Amino acid sequence: MKTKIIAIAFFILAGSLSSCKKFLELQPYGQPSELNNLTDPQAMQAVYSLFYWQYREGTLGRGFMWYENCSDNFVTGRTQAEAQNIKNFLDEGSSSRDVRENWPQMYQTINYANNLIRSAPGATKLSERVRNSVLGHAYFMRGFAYLWLAPWYGDNGPNGGIPIVTETTTIDQIDVPRPASVLENYALIIEDLNKAADLLPWFDEIPEAEKGLMHKTAAWSLMARAALYAAQYDNSYYEKVIEYTDRVINSGKHSLVPNYKDVFEIDHNWSSEYIMSATSTEIDGSKLPGVIFQNGGFGIYNTWGYFQPTVELLKAFEPGDTRRKASIAIPGDTLSFVGNQLIWAVNPSSVSSPTAMTISKYLAPFREADAVGNTVNPNSDNGTTDLNIPLVRYADVLLMKAEALIWLGRNGDAPLNLVRERAGLDPKTNATKEDLKNERRCEFVLEFGVFRHLDLVRWGDAQAAYSKPLHGYKVTLAGTTVANLEEIVVWPARNFNPSVHHVFPIPNNEIAKSQNLKQNLGY
Repeated sequence: MKTKIIAIAFFILAGSLSSCKKFLELQPYGQPSELNNLTDPQAMQAVYSLFYWQYREGTLGRGFMWYENCSDNFVTGRTQAEAQNIKNFLDEGSSSRDVRENWPQMYQTINYANNLIRSAPGATKLSERVRNSVLGHAYFMRGFAYLWLAPWYGDNGPNGGIPIVTETTTIDQIDVPRPASVLENYALIIEDLNKAADLLPWFDEIPEAEKGLMHKTAAWSLMARAALYAAQYDNSYYEKVIEYTDRVINSGKHSLVPNYKDVFEIDHNWSSEYIMSATSTEIDGSKLPGVIFQNGGFGIYNTWGYFQPTVELLKAFEPGDTRRKASIAIPGDTLSFVGNQLIWAVNPSSVSSPTAMTISKYLAPFREADAVGNTVNPNSDNGTTDLNIPLVRYADVLLMKAEALIWLGRNGDAPLNLVRERAGLDPKTNATKEDLKNERRCEFVLEFGVFRHLDLVRWGDAQAAYSKPLHGYKVTLAGTTVANLEEIVVWPARNFNPSVHHVFPIPNNEIAKSQNLKQNLGY
């Protein structure tokens, strides 16, 4: 792997964000090697180049959602050959749709972070506060970038981890072999994020105009996530999950928003449940809200119609679970879309979803009649919104702790029931592994970072889940009401080989650039 030093991305990003607001207004500045010549404001602007991945469709539009689409929660909403190959575990790394962008984008972020880590200590003209912020963000984003890639491509054998490049790696050493185990990646991720937490402020200390920058509890939360993924190979990491989630819980900085649906309202972008998100506006950011709704948006606004929920996901919700309606629209549900009152699959009756259902979780920005140009991008080919897309929520912290406790044979009822009670459900007594698995499934429908597919793989459940066909509904109407929903097969059973498909193929373009980077076995 010949990681590129970003030379022009700063100028590209500056142009692309020039009309954005608040978080997106702060422009990247200069090269890391020039850090010792920058003023405090310029150095803080340089930090924003670490966030370039947030504005890429391949990272936070569709990106790894194509891999999540492999799970039993979703089917591909439109005919798309590359997407179909990914879902059927037939992709060989050459035509991997948007996911191919993640590897080079994250290694560019790692390289930039390395340059900042090298240069910040010598930037004596900077105040201690700003130098700490630069270093803290560099460590954070390096850890984040490795964590973004490692669970998809690395294992504890036979493939190993993903290449580790740090501030001590010289240019002639940059094409490094893969480490023997992905546990080496998780150890570095935890070390980096721990350093970041020591340097970064609390979230409530960040100025309003700089919200979107990183903070202590975001670092601790991602440390817990790294430990959770490491625990599939080394059970002792569950103790670390408990330690790191307790840091967040005991900080007193976060709590659950009382109503689940409010988490996905623009007014709650920075709620008590917020820990980390993709900071988005109607100009730029995550395209996910525009990716998932009805293909063509009924001629109202050109949404794209990917990632549609299955009956299997729908049936995971218990009666009375408020998360169902907040996450999934089924035939007969009422939706507001750019001022139009829609009765899903009834008026209009024709929908593009092969399951006759759709994701409603991110529709709040589309609700009002004047949404386009105000809360939704006026360019429907770049369907971003003013809604931040969660990457880590406080509910995630609670359920990570609950999982670690249950897997260690202890009682995880307390953190798990906080999440259940918010959803309107009765508390569990002596919650089981199956209880925890279902809670994660219903809480985090189509959220970046908390992927059902990765959960099924690390729990050893993927082969059994994917050996069954997936279902949707055939809708029969009686006038303007739903008369009948008939379950139909919408995706056949698939052949998941756990010795191969527990990881995905590294994009072939990256293999071709390297003398040492080896493709995952079986691809």
